[in-house]
Amino acid sequence: MIGGVITVLLIILLLVRLYKDAYKKPVENFPPGPPSLPIWGAYFIIILKELNNLGGAMRKLADEYKTKVVGMYLGAFPSVVVDDPTLIKEVLNREEFDGRMDIIVGRLRGFWKRLGIFFTDDYFWHVQRRFSLRYMRDYGFGRRCGTLESVVDQEIKEMIDMVTSGPKYPIEKEIVKGDLILLPEFFVVPFLNGLLHVFGRMTLPRSEYHTLWHLARRATVFQSSSNDFGGALSLTPWLKEIIPKWSGFAGLKSGNEGIRDLMTKLVEEALATYEESHDRHFLDVYIRKMKDEIKSNKRTTFSVDQLVLICVDYAFPTATAVEHTLAFLVERVLLQPEIQDKLHEEIDRVVGRGRAPTLDDRHKMPYTEACIREMMRYEPLVPLGVPHRATTNTKLGGYNIPENTLVSVNYTSLHFDKGIWTDPENFRPERYIENGKLKVSNDKSLPFGAGRRLCAGETYARQTMFQVFAAFMQAFHISTADGHPLKKPLPRRQGIIMMIQNFWIRVKPRT
Repeated sequence: MIGGVITVLLIILLLVRLYKDAYKKPVENFPPGPPSLPIWGAYFIIILKELNNLGGAMRKLADEYKTKVVGMYLGAFPSVVVDDPTLIKEVLNREEFDGRMDIIVGRLRGFWKRLGIFFTDDYFWHVQRRFSLRYMRDYGFGRRCGTLESVVDQEIKEMIDMVTSGPKYPIEKEIVKGDLILLPEFFVVPFLNGLLHVFGRMTLPRSEYHTLWHLARRATVFQSSSNDFGGALSLTPWLKEIIPKWSGFAGLKSGNEGIRDLMTKLVEEALATYEESHDRHFLDVYIRKMKDEIKSNKRTTFSVDQLVLICVDYAFPTATAVEHTLAFLVERVLLQPEIQDKLHEEIDRVVGRGRAPTLDDRHKMPYTEACIREMMRYEPLVPLGVPHRATTNTKLGGYNIPENTLVSVNYTSLHFDKGIWTDPENFRPERYIENGKLKVSNDKSLPFGAGRRLCAGETYARQTMFQVFAAFMQAFHISTADGHPLKKPLPRRQGIIMMIQNFWIRVKPRT
């Protein structure tokens, strides 16, 4: 009898403790939000709202708690998600929100050290980001460069030839089957070979395209292993020892190693052939700086491992994000066939069929450029961005935000705000065009972020997407693989980025 009473009392005490923990706040006046469940906090509440649409899930929570800043615990981390366009821009432009969380995903990528650019902060991040952007520009990254543009143009011609003349190598038959092509993988090569040209003044020949597709597939595995149950890995890293597959650790590890191994080989080759007399490419510039700082006994942020991770950080979005953006756009063309007619009319009028589109044509082709911009608004590729970290105690939207709070911004809220876009639910490229010209000031979207954490590859991505998409639409008329109209969007998968499932389309050369 006494034992039964004690058991009941213990259960009551446990429930009271769980209740208190569920509604605890890290500081007074912390933003309102969902309760904290044992171990993972509000994580599963979020994914139960909308598993494959984290931006949509957070909008629901913001509405539910009637707040522009949603506060919660994710595991042991106090976290906030900003769901207001004005506050989103404030977060992105305030230095105290420029930090990054030290989580297992970042350590896994960086030889179990804090390396690279994505997941580092403070002085280390500032020095490495500034140096890489400054000297990669000399080789075409982040500005107009005729040499790089020619490299991308040649890769696009190979891509189109793969369809018009047929596959030459076994792996190409996995991507092109007669008049059917597989997206997003069909778009991979021009983007990655362009980046390799920036790094090492080299590109892989068509006989080695399999390396680039393998890299892209590994990168996709990495990107997709961060959601579902795998998202809990960052909150409880010990899961990697118990359930490596179901926690997402196995996918993250294999995906990361695939892309890191190629970049390691690239750096090792540059080191083995390095000469002090001249710089051949960006890798040489970095190696020279590293050797100079080591020689002068300076406490340096430069290292071989860091150089590998810089290459990895630029290669990951190049191997996944831009291809998925174009695949989303092709899907939209199939959903709204009138877009294809408008694209073909503009391309034929401005470029014709006798040459490939170039970046010089970009300002003369407002509709093509507007389609790309509208796609990046309509399908926010990273709905909550890469999480920031508050580097000090501060305030946001009238709420107290303690140091080391994880801070995310909901780009879905910004990109679908009716006060900005009027009809955000409609895919309408014309919203960026006035008097027959592109009006960039009409584009209030932030697909690449803003502030000091602005995506370093924005210029390269925008330029190369235009080259690839314009040339693709110039070359082909597209339709669904089965010939039936596409009635609804294809399934998505939410990982680090929003991804579309692989799908086949039918292409007909426009001769």
